[in-house]
Formats: sequence, structure tokens, C-alpha cells
Amino acid sequence: MKRIYATLLALSMTMVLAACGAAGNGGETTSTPEPPSTQEQEIQSPSPAPDSGNAPTGSPSEDVPSGEGSHILIAYFGVPETDGTDTVANASRVATEDGVVGNTQFIAQAIQQAVGGDLFAIETVQEYPGTHDPLLEFAYNELREDARPELASQIENLDQYDVIFLGYPNWNADLPMPLYTFLESYDFAGKTIVPFVTHGGSGFSRTISTIQSLQPEATVREDGFSVSRGNVANAAQDAMDWASGLDLA
Repeated sequence: MKRIYATLLALSMTMVLAACGAAGNGGETTSTPEPPSTQEQEIQSPSPAPDSGNAPTGSPSEDVPSGEGSHILIAYFGVPETDGTDTVANASRVATEDGVVGNTQFIAQAIQQAVGGDLFAIETVQEYPGTHDPLLEFAYNELREDARPELASQIENLDQYDVIFLGYPNWNADLPMPLYTFLESYDFAGKTIVPFVTHGGSGFSRTISTIQSLQPEATVREDGFSVSRGNVANAAQDAMDWASGLDLA
């Protein structure tokens, strides 16, 4: 009987000591965390819809800078029209999952998905007409007057960028006049400018040579991306493939 009692007493003391040890560790139960998933997030291109058509699925994301230290800037100008044709036929805007955006912004966001970089919207102090015919007349008058619209947005830390993607619509077979203001406001010497344009059938016209004349010390790529406004909503993947294929080192 004494042996049985001694054995039970020893077992009891062992259990008490084990409990004290657990309390000393805060009573936490640790486990090995599951490794994060290595599956890459799928990049979806817009579903079929011309120019600014039916809301594309998985369209380029909103303006989200890639963070400090990026050497790529994606600057774009555009005036999304708000009347006339809907976003299906020949409008200057694209309906996406995140809302309606302008054609050049849509392509700019696709480029950002492909190569990273920071987005920069070239904005003016003045407001442009949102309806088609008045906008055409306004843009033509600006061209005739050789206007230089005042810009409302400025690039910060330009020195950090080596590559400038520059997007714009083709207006009157020329750069929109705010692009003249933009290109005359900065010195892109030593940098690479990569143009991309949305148009109604005229492609780049003479805009690349105009950029070269305004920024003679920059390297202006002549293999830019051109897309008709009737095909913009279907062009996200094409824009990403083009941007990914550029040698930007």
C-alpha cells in the first residue's frame, strides 16, 4: 500500500510541475503558420466591348502609385466625353468594374499593370466641354490660337524618373495643347519618352516628331502604342504586351 501511495504522489507532483511550466510560457499554444499562397493574382483583360463599351471585366486598376523609388512615370491627358454615344460606340471613355474612365487613363492603367511605375494625370485649370461637338470646336480654337492652357497638376521628384510614358488623344492631327504646356514646362533631357495615343483613325499623325522637337535632349521612342478609340476597351492586354516587350533598362 505504501508503494502505491508513493507512486501516486510522484505522479501528482509531475503533473503540477508540468502545469507550472505551461503557465510560465503565458499559456500560449503555438503552431506553425501555413505558408502564403504562391499563386499569382490573375490579370484579366477587358471583356469584348469596343472603345468604351460594356463594362470590361477585370479592367486596369485605379490610379495607385507603385511607391517611392520607381523610375517609371506614366503621364496621360484626356477629356472623357459625357454625352452623345454611350460607352459602347465611339465614346472617349471606358466603363470598367471601378467606374467610367477616359480612354487614355484606361491605357495608362494597363501599362502600369505591365511595368509598374507611377500614374500622373495631366490636368488643366480650365475645364473642357464634356460634349463632343463643343469639345471639337474648343480644341480646334486652341490649336488655331496656339494656346498654352495652364496646368493644375505638377510632377514631384521628376529626377527620380528615367522613363516617361506619355499618353494623349490625337486632336486635329496634333498634340492636345495642354501637352505643349506640359512638354515646355519640364526638362526631360537624358530621359526616355514613350508615347501612346488614342485616336479616331489618324494614329500618331506627326505627334512623335513634335515631341522630339519639344524635348530634343530626350530619347523619344518611335515604337509607341496607338489604338483607335473604337478598340480601346479591348486593348488592355495589347497595351500590357507592348509595354512588357519594351527594353526599359
